[in-house]
Parts: sequence; C-alpha cells; structure tokens
Amino acid sequence: MMSQIDLPQKQRSRQFQQGLTTALCLLALLLTLTSCQIGNRQPRLVKAPASKQVYREPQIGLSDYTTLDPALVTDPAAIRAVELVFTGLVQLDDQLQVRPQLASSWTVSNDGLSWTFHLKPNLKFSDGTPLTAQDVAYSLDRALQPSTRSTTAPLYLALLRDADKLLAGTISTLINDSILVQDKQTIVLITRQKAPYFLSMLTNPCSFVVEKRLIEKYHGNISDHLTEGGGAGPFKVARYTHGQEIDFVPNTHYYGAKPQLSRIVFSFYRQASDAYHAYQSGQVDLTSVPLTSYASDKKRADFHQVPQLWINYYTMNYLVKPFDNIHIRQAFALAINKVTIAEQVWKGTVLPTNHIVPQGMPGYNAKLTGPDGTQNLTGNPAKARQLLAQGLQEEHLSSLPPIRLTYATGLSTLDQEAQALIEMWHQNLGATVTPDPVDYNTLLSRVTAATNNPNGLQMWGLAWVAEYPDPQDWLSAQFGQGVPNNNMNYGQNVSSDAAMQQLVQKKLAEADSTLDPATRLRLYQEAEQQLVNDVAWLPLEQVQTVFLRNPLVVGFKDNGMNLVPPDDWANIYVVESQS
Repeated sequence: MMSQIDLPQKQRSRQFQQGLTTALCLLALLLTLTSCQIGNRQPRLVKAPASKQVYREPQIGLSDYTTLDPALVTDPAAIRAVELVFTGLVQLDDQLQVRPQLASSWTVSNDGLSWTFHLKPNLKFSDGTPLTAQDVAYSLDRALQPSTRSTTAPLYLALLRDADKLLAGTISTLINDSILVQDKQTIVLITRQKAPYFLSMLTNPCSFVVEKRLIEKYHGNISDHLTEGGGAGPFKVARYTHGQEIDFVPNTHYYGAKPQLSRIVFSFYRQASDAYHAYQSGQVDLTSVPLTSYASDKKRADFHQVPQLWINYYTMNYLVKPFDNIHIRQAFALAINKVTIAEQVWKGTVLPTNHIVPQGMPGYNAKLTGPDGTQNLTGNPAKARQLLAQGLQEEHLSSLPPIRLTYATGLSTLDQEAQALIEMWHQNLGATVTPDPVDYNTLLSRVTAATNNPNGLQMWGLAWVAEYPDPQDWLSAQFGQGVPNNNMNYGQNVSSDAAMQQLVQKKLAEADSTLDPATRLRLYQEAEQQLVNDVAWLPLEQVQTVFLRNPLVVGFKDNGMNLVPPDDWANIYVVESQS
C-alpha cells in the first residue's frame, strides 16, 4: 500500500489530472481571488485570449518518459500523455462509463462472442491520413505480436480468441482469425468466451490505434517522432525535449469537438516538493500536497480531495494457521478501528472502508456490511473476542501461534499503520503480531509465492488500483478459481468453509458471463458481501488524491481514475478574469 501524497510516479493511478466538480464550486473559488465583485452580483467568467490558453501540468517523480507507444506504455504519467495523442474504439467518459470514440456504435451477437464495431465517418490521423478499420485491426494485432513485447496487451486483449496462440508464436496473426475487417468502416472482434467487461478492457491504451506508416518508418520507435502524426486524439505533440518537457497542441484533424486550450505543457519534476514550490510561484497549474502541509492546505480555495478507485487492504493465507479458520479471520477484522487509523495515521486523507469494490465504481454496494453484519467502521472488540475463542476451540488451540505481518517498507505511514494494527490486535485479542517490513519488490515476489503454498506468507498488506472500472477487476480477478491474484488461496484450500468459498467463485464466474447489466451487478454484489464475510480481503481504506489546482483553469471533472476523456478537452479552458 502506498500513500496518495508524494508517491513515486509509478505507484500512482493517473494522479493529479483532476477537475472542478461543479460550476458553482468554481464560482466560489473565483470569488476569493477577485475584488471586482460589484454588490451582490455574481461574477462572470471571462475567457482568456488564445495566447493565454495554456495548461501546465507537472509530471512528478520522474525525469522523462520511457515510451509513448500505446502498446508499451505502463507508467501513469506517460499514459496521461498517450491519452492526449491516441484514442481507441471505445474509452471511458468522466463518469467512468464506456463510450464510443473511434467507433460510432457496436453490436454484440446473441452468443456474446462477436462484437461488431462501426467507425465514425471520415476519421483521420493527425497528419491527415485516413484512418480505417484496417488500421484498427493492425493496431490490435501489433499490440499482441510477440515482437512488440507489450506487457499490457497479453492482459487486456487476452479475451480475443487465439490471443494465446499468437503470444506463443503458434500462429502469425489474429487478422482474419478473431479480428475481421468487413469493410473500411466495420471491424468484428471475436472473444473466446462471453465477457461483458470486454469493452472496459478495450479502454486500455494498448487498444489505441496507431499509424502503421510511422511504426514502419521508425521500426516501432515512435516516441520521438509524434510531431509527424501517429494518433487521432484531440492533441498532437508539438515539441518533446527529453528531461524537460513535452508540449501538445490541438489536432486539427480530430474527429470530435476541438479543444479550447491552445497548448498543454507537461514538465518533469523529480521531486514532489519542487512541483509544489513551482505551483506556489505560478509556474504550473497543478500540484500534489505534502502530508506536512495538508492541514493548512485543505483550507485553501484551490484545494481538492477526490476518492480514487484504490483500496489499501490486508489479507491472510487460507493455507497457513491460524487463518485457515474463518472465525479467527473475522476476529482479526473486527478488532480494528479503521476510523482511528484513517484519522491518526493518514490525517484524514483516506476514507475508512469495509468495501472491496470502492466508492465511485459501477456496482458499488452502499448497503454492504462488515463481517459482523453492520456498517460499523470502528471495530467490534467484544464480537472479535467471541469469534477468536470460537475459532481457537474449533482448531483445538489454547492460544494463537506466532503471527507475522508483512508489508512494504519505505513509507513512514505504512510503518505507523502496521504498528497501530498490531497494538489493536494485542489490546483486543491478546495477539502478538510481529512486523515484517520488506522492500516492495520482495513483497510482491513473496505474495506470488504464497499461491497454493502452506509454507508461504501468513499475512500481508497490499493495495489494488482499478485497471478498468468493472467489478470483475475487483472480484473475479482477485478471488476467482486459479486467477493469478488469488494468492490468499480463497477457494483453494481444505478449510471447513472451502465449499462455500467455491460457491462464491461459481457465482463470480456466472456474473462474468451474464449479459444483463442489472443481474450481473446483483451477482457481483452478493459475491462481494460473502467475500467480506469470509475476510478474503481485510479492506482498510480507500485512497483519495489530494491536490491544488489553479482555479482559473476551468472545466475539469474529477473522477475516481483521474482521467480526462478526449471529449472533455472541448470544455476545458483558461479564465483571465471576472467582471
């Protein structure tokens, strides 16, 4: 788990690209910055001239991008740049709903396997070259080609039929296999199974359309040549000075409503403190907030705090005692006061939660309860002690065996949180838990090694940040039978409640293939409640982004993934004054 404040860039999920929630909030902010209000008359926004329509955003925690190739990009900051230049068949809107982009519409066959996409008319790349269904087919196939070496396409495009064969090198292409070009405006994608979340997965940058001419001309190394074309997004690269900044200007061939900004400047800052000082001096329009100044900065008019699709959690190995017993797991969950940890450790910058699927996600269950059947977040020590006694009796134990809590070192708040948890478990359960801080990469290796391993890690802390806003990403991808993230061995054990866990896994699989949206979400919510009851995860907090943004840059709409959809740039502009 990492803090939302002053994190290394790779640990963020598209941090610091947010917007005002409502126009009324904007007006309130502007009222604090002007003295030209006359009587009780409300201020009127005055748009700045084109020469001042510049938005400056710091890229915090890095000195440069490693790539701007959609098939290869993984760093959140670089993804932010890629989303300005490239688009795909579909993308998320600012409410995190899948919407058409290059596609104008799509249909799904009765068996749920064939997806037919109809492209918008007269699409062009930023250099004016026509964009057709053949370019879409080329881009999807290229992303999965072993020679491309994408680490994201094998995940997000894995639902395409025979993608595994292409990745293994047993076939040479998916074109005319599961990627069919019917005509210049129509492409058909065939999946290996029914998967309503396929559209959400297609919103990942690895599905974005790239210009074949540029790929071939520069042998795939397109990052330094995007001034020549490459994408069809609302902006194109005007200048890229490595280690300093990258500038974007509107794409005159963009198929959507044109951006109002005349230039976007992304400048690189290795240290968050440098970006913070740059914001204070007016050099950039956005900055993260140091935890040390959070208490004072949250009183500012330009302060924002937005819940993210990001859950910090702890989990237990179902193959290692004592956590193979459901009542002992529940005891540990109910012995925690999550509100105290959020307030005392995180200083109010996070939301205490019982949820696996976070607030702001489609399928979020506002009625979900904790393992004690209540929505209480302050713990239930009496119930916890009762459950512990029951569990010890069931396991024929007189006391708890030694317990180690493994978590990532390097962040003082994580050390403080671990200590707070250990004290609560000792006070409420009499448990002695030993902290086991390790570096992040070591933690990931040990977590992976815990899979099907009765000698693996006993208990550990991690975080999950949405890859795509669908409950499948939070539930089936974490707890499904045999999935890579099921390192806690849910349903993969011989405990007394293993059969019940396997029924939950079957419900998740049913939800994954259910086409009716309402029925699908109901199945996921039922499964999530049982997962919380089973303490598959012990969710602790939902992370929030905490930032300052220049209130004279208007039109942003905040969301849980900190993304700005292509269409939204038409509504973002700089205000010069008010009258």
